[in-house]
Parts: sequence; C-alpha cells; structure tokens
Amino acid sequence: MHKMWCWLAVLHLFVLYDFVLCITLTEVRVPKHTIRGHAVKLECHYDMEGEALYSVKWYKDGREFYRYVPRDDPPGSVFPQPGIAIDLANATSEQVILDPLDLSSSGKYRCEVSAEAPSFQTVSDHGEMMVVVLPDQDPYITGGKPRYQIGDPVRVNCTSGRSKPAVHLTWYINGDPADKSLLKHYEPRISGVDRLETSILGLEFRVKPKHFKHGDMKLKCLATISTVYWKSNEESVEGEKLQKAPTLESRRAVSADSRADRVQGKFVRAQPPTQEGLWQGLICIFPSIHFSLQPPRAAVGRGSLATHCRHRN
Repeated sequence: MHKMWCWLAVLHLFVLYDFVLCITLTEVRVPKHTIRGHAVKLECHYDMEGEALYSVKWYKDGREFYRYVPRDDPPGSVFPQPGIAIDLANATSEQVILDPLDLSSSGKYRCEVSAEAPSFQTVSDHGEMMVVVLPDQDPYITGGKPRYQIGDPVRVNCTSGRSKPAVHLTWYINGDPADKSLLKHYEPRISGVDRLETSILGLEFRVKPKHFKHGDMKLKCLATISTVYWKSNEESVEGEKLQKAPTLESRRAVSADSRADRVQGKFVRAQPPTQEGLWQGLICIFPSIHFSLQPPRAAVGRGSLATHCRHRN
C-alpha cells in the first residue's frame, strides 16, 4: 500500500509540473481576407511559462515555409513554395510578412511553437486566409427608366466588375432591403486566365404608391466583399406628373356687374346692362330646353324682361 501511494505522489508531481510549465499560444492572427498585390502580416504570440523556446514554424496547407530557431545564425529560414514571398528582413519569432500576395497565397496557415528539452512541448493554432481580387469597376444599374407610373413594371439589373471571389450584391428600395421575392438571381460569369467572376442581380416588381416618397423612388445596389470592398450605385426616378382636372369654383355675386350661375357644371356669365339699362340676353342651356330672356318689343318700363321658352330638338 505504501508503495502505491509513493507512485501516486510521483505521478501527481509530474502532472503538476506539466500543468505549471505548459506553454500556451496567446494569439494567432491570420486575416480572413487580404488583397492581391498587397502585403500581410501573420502573427503568432505565445507564453513559454518559463520554458526555453526551441522553434517557431509556419505552415501553409500543411507545408512548412518559415522556421525560426533562436540558436541558429541567422535564426530565420525560408522554404519556398507558390504564393509565399517572405520579407525576411522583418521576420521574427512572432511575425512573418508576406509581400506581395497573389491568388495562390490563399490557404490554411498554421503556427507551431516548440519548447526546448526536456519537455519538448509543442502547441499550434491556425487560420484561413483568402486573397481577394477587387472588382475592376464599380457596380452599375441597367434597364431603368427616368419615370414610372403606378402599375408600371420595373425590371433592372445590377452588375459588378470582375473579381474573385464573386461580389455579393444587395438591392435597396428607398433605403430598405428589397424583399427576396423581388430578386432575380443569375449565375456568376467566369472569364480570363484568373477565372475572375462577374456578379449580376435582378430586381423586378410593379410600382405601387408606397414606392414613391415625395414623388421619387430610389433604387440602390450595394456590392461587397467581406470587409475589404464596399461600393454602391443609386438611381432616383420620378413618378409621372398627373394632369389635374380644372377646379370648378362657385362664387356668389356681390354686385350686378359680377354674377355667375352654375348650370350642370357650366358657367354662363350675365352681361352687364347697357347704357339704356336693358339686358342684351341671357342664354341658359339645359339638356332639352332653351330659355331666352329678352326685352319685350313694347317695353312697359325700364328694366322689364319678357321670358320666351321653346323646346330644343
């Protein structure tokens, strides 16, 4: 029994020693998206917990491309492979700069840190990086009209420039994302030796009153690639100006010189009296009857009127 306890104590010491002196990776930085032709810094930060550093190694897709060994002279070594161009003058145990980047630089990057004897502990972590080819032109809108009326069909397309990966396109109507049911998707067009992609997204709907704000309708297309590219194009279209029907206004005369009566939607203005004070005539038109107000042949007195009515065929 005593012997068993001794072995347990020794095992406990080994476990405790391993726990206390375990090296750790505090951070591995591998940007998710980078731009072709630019430089990128890969970082590997660690805590040796009192251990001596033996080596730091970097791998791309499982193949070693950089090694840092403090006791070597020089400490840094490069192992060439496609897509890897190292700025060795600025490489350290905690960073590697790749410059310039090309499409073959995309891949899985892993940092591995090892301690000296006797523990020879090794820890590693990784990150994925994609090299982006930015579009060769901003997004543009085709198929639009300068004016729309309620009920008109809208059929427009937004097209991006050639890029890799394909640009993500989003439509907005008056600042709000367009409903998915209004979108028409197309397969990206692939072209060139680098197989760059052109994105196209359609927008189709019928104009409703809600689509106009202050007489205008704004259609915007947004093109993005992660956080490295963000461009938009917007068009503002007007609603057709409708001709207003003439307004009929009824005004009561305040004097004999300005008198207007409305008869079935038509105005007939009375003529002012002549110097003799006699009416020249007032014609009122009804659907089937014609009235004529004229002075009698033998006027009884000034201002007298006689009414003659005849049926109108």
